[in-house]
Amino acid sequence: MKILLVNGSPNEKGCTYTALSEIAKELHTLGVESEVFYIGKNPVRGCIACLGCRKNGGKCVFNDDAANALAQKMKEADGIIIGSPVYYAGPNGALTALLDRAFYSAQADWSYKPAAAIVSCRRGGASAAFDRLNKYFTINRMPIVSSQYWNSVHGMTPEEVVRDEEGMQTMRLLARNMAWLLKGLGDRPEEESQKKRTNFIK
Repeated sequence: MKILLVNGSPNEKGCTYTALSEIAKELHTLGVESEVFYIGKNPVRGCIACLGCRKNGGKCVFNDDAANALAQKMKEADGIIIGSPVYYAGPNGALTALLDRAFYSAQADWSYKPAAAIVSCRRGGASAAFDRLNKYFTINRMPIVSSQYWNSVHGMTPEEVVRDEEGMQTMRLLARNMAWLLKGLGDRPEEESQKKRTNFIK
């Protein structure tokens, strides 16, 4: 059982990675393997609606960025969690360009796989970005895994994200819910004894 954690940030070890790492640690305690796929900083092409993927075995005809590698990793995984920073109340544009092409060219490979999105922001725009990412799953019959709140963390640095107790708890519960769903809807996942409530007024 393996979960693919997609780091859709240009910053390899930044805030999005910090949230994904919390998920990975919790999955490990539950006996579930995970792998982080970093999309990198190289230029990314948008979909040009050429339909070449229909003649190319479900692969995008552009093979000079991470789209086909991402699609293959998603195909191999049992569940998928996609993470992104929030830019102008939306996900990273490079990430959505990759997802547009991967989902269009190879969507049949991951229908019905459990999936979730997480977002990282300084202050606002999280719910809009979260909603945008979830649309990739709902159009493709992928069960969306929930947590105790919308899956977001807040902070300008990884250190600040770690201080977001509610956000980090949300990441851990998301990991538990993903593992629970993949293991076949057994007993309800265990919750932490005290629910965290935080705000960001300093």
